[in-house]
Amino acid sequence: MNNKYELIYEGKAKKVFSHEDVDKVIIEFKDDATAFNSLKKARFEGKGKLNCQISAKIFELLINRNIPTHFLELKNENTMIAKKIRVIPLEIVLRNIAYGSLCKQTNIKLGTKLAKPLIDIYFKNDELNDPLITKDRIELLNIVSAKDLDSIIGLTLEINRILQKFFKNIKLQLVDFKLEFGYDLKNNILLGDEISPDNCRLWDLNQKNDIIVSLDKDIFRNDLGGLIEAYSEINRRINDCI
Repeated sequence: MNNKYELIYEGKAKKVFSHEDVDKVIIEFKDDATAFNSLKKARFEGKGKLNCQISAKIFELLINRNIPTHFLELKNENTMIAKKIRVIPLEIVLRNIAYGSLCKQTNIKLGTKLAKPLIDIYFKNDELNDPLITKDRIELLNIVSAKDLDSIIGLTLEINRILQKFFKNIKLQLVDFKLEFGYDLKNNILLGDEISPDNCRLWDLNQKNDIIVSLDKDIFRNDLGGLIEAYSEINRRINDCI
């Protein structure tokens, strides 16, 4: 990145830089992969570019469906320009199928299709290991108002409806996903972060005999190999559809 841009923040998968326009930022996607709250780390050449490309196309899809997002445009293959937002320290996880922590914390069988989407909210705090948080605790900590939390939940459900249909059309099962939101300079709530195989659990619907084939970061979590190939396949399917 050009030295004239100031590094504002560096996370596990992205760097955020200043922009000439104070209302905007530049987001650079890294090739790093992390899991289990960064206990597991690796680097995959080309991962950042794929996640950037996939996220840009998904953001454009959502914008065309009247979902407010921070995305503005691509700057290059692994960098996008976005609206500057004040990130809300909540991770919104929507689950369509039981998997991962839901099965570990309940007696719901892995792979169970949920009667309706389940939304879990986590307090975004690495030091506390991103704990599950209740609405009352969100109010206690004054993170967001009840009205804004309802708006975030409503947006999440609508995003799920849009993405479930979209991914099904390209033979992908949207199992679950994580979203982050923020306020722009006018205090509008916008979808932020990214939407990619890093924060979506996607299963290949082309498989037979109920075999689960992950095309997401579970490949890295579970040491299955072929992460770049899986992300490339998702990018190819999206390109063929849009």
